[in-house]
Amino acid sequence: MTNLEILPEGLTPPIDDGAANHLVGHRLPHVALAATKGPPVDPGALPGWSVLYCYPMTGRPGAPLPGGWNEIPGARGCTPQACSFRNHFEELRALGVRSVFGISTQTTAYQREAAERLRLPFPLLSDAEGELADMLDLPTFEVDGDRLFKRLTMIARDGMIEGVLYPVFPPDRSAEDVVDWFAARRRRGLD
Repeated sequence: MTNLEILPEGLTPPIDDGAANHLVGHRLPHVALAATKGPPVDPGALPGWSVLYCYPMTGRPGAPLPGGWNEIPGARGCTPQACSFRNHFEELRALGVRSVFGISTQTTAYQREAAERLRLPFPLLSDAEGELADMLDLPTFEVDGDRLFKRLTMIARDGMIEGVLYPVFPPDRSAEDVVDWFAARRRRGLD
């Protein structure tokens, strides 16, 4: 049985293929993304600071992962990444982040199980139709006929993307990397 909360050793880190270089300075689009709790979320209408982390897919305890999942650079680690944001949620709020969202191409029904099991204090958003991915030309890959996000984190203020962390590795450090991004910004006197 695979423990989804622990990253196996020896994972190959993803490389920066430049697929997210275009994002800083762009506005988040207006698109209604179904949420695991509450009404649909429009990323383009989010006020203040928001963190949107895109991830490939969460696994389910007892269910097999796609074949070769651990060998795909950057694929493994969605559960540790979500737990990272859960564990640092209050710290991010103290830094002025008004909203945190995890986004995948999985359906809301699938995501809801993970959100509840992991006790996430923020909703997961579904881009099952690929609208956000297409509007922002986000990096994706295909596994078993499914289009999945490559792991990346967008940091936006009032709908404008001001920072992008890509590739994200290791995923269990994802929220700490966002905290570090805000600390570096403050050191430079930008806030």
